[in-house]
Amino acid sequence: MKNKYKAIIYIILSAFSFAFMFAFVRLSGDLPTVQKTFFRNFVALFFAIGVLKKNHIRFHIDGKKNNAVIFVRALAGTLGMLGNFYAIDHLVLSDASMLNKMSPFFVIIFSFIFLKERLTFFQGFTVVCAFIGSLFIIKPSFQNVDFFPALIGFLGGMGAGLAYACVRYLGQHGVNGAVIVAYFSGFSCLFTLPFLILDFHPMTIFQILCLLGAGAGAAGGQFAITAAYTHAPAREISVYDYSQLIFTTILGYFLFGDIPDGWSFLGYFIIIAMAVLVFFTTMFGTMTARSRTEKTYKRAFLLSR
Repeated sequence: MKNKYKAIIYIILSAFSFAFMFAFVRLSGDLPTVQKTFFRNFVALFFAIGVLKKNHIRFHIDGKKNNAVIFVRALAGTLGMLGNFYAIDHLVLSDASMLNKMSPFFVIIFSFIFLKERLTFFQGFTVVCAFIGSLFIIKPSFQNVDFFPALIGFLGGMGAGLAYACVRYLGQHGVNGAVIVAYFSGFSCLFTLPFLILDFHPMTIFQILCLLGAGAGAAGGQFAITAAYTHAPAREISVYDYSQLIFTTILGYFLFGDIPDGWSFLGYFIIIAMAVLVFFTTMFGTMTARSRTEKTYKRAFLLSR
């Protein structure tokens, strides 16, 4: 139980760190999205290399399929981040955060399509409901000036979902997590570098500090979420990751005067409700399975006496 409490603290700390990453990205001003993405990942790359060196982990990926999957992970993650950062600059901060939180539901879809994992009726139901919730945030209408950035943010969440599905596959096939992070960070820097050179905007000291802060926030979030999942399984703690919405709403209000409208709050409620429903259903299933196992062992023990 102590490990579970530690895990909850770590995942809330991760949500707090990522919320500050969002805020620093917005505070860096009207720099191109590509430029913000490059510097965010450039900082993260140094953290990843440091972890590899500290733990004496060799940067190596075995097998053609693993190499193909990690390439898809890096490409999808980069495109997802570009979409997410574009949304941060053009939407209410909490709206951008919640659209990014659609990624766990996309993981279910992509795991079904590409990893051939079973998709239950219940999972399909939660995905459809979460999608409906996202529509209240996107508000699809050509009269809505926020429609395009909201759609880009939604697609960013889709890219992140595909990236996380690839991470799941790679983790199951023995690829070290630090190698995945280093590959992604390096790929993202190389992918955005040509665009950065073509459209580089000079930065003030304040903007540089903001982007360094975004990179540090992202790195802190990654390390904290990794620590969380080493102390407890995802099914027991993942719902606490939605605390990021609280932090982004508070930061958005005090730093930028952002106030989500009623439709957005309805969308938040639906998406979080689906996440909570998945959480409790998974926990109940785990407890039921554990109870059956304990009864089986007890019965076997009594029969053996």
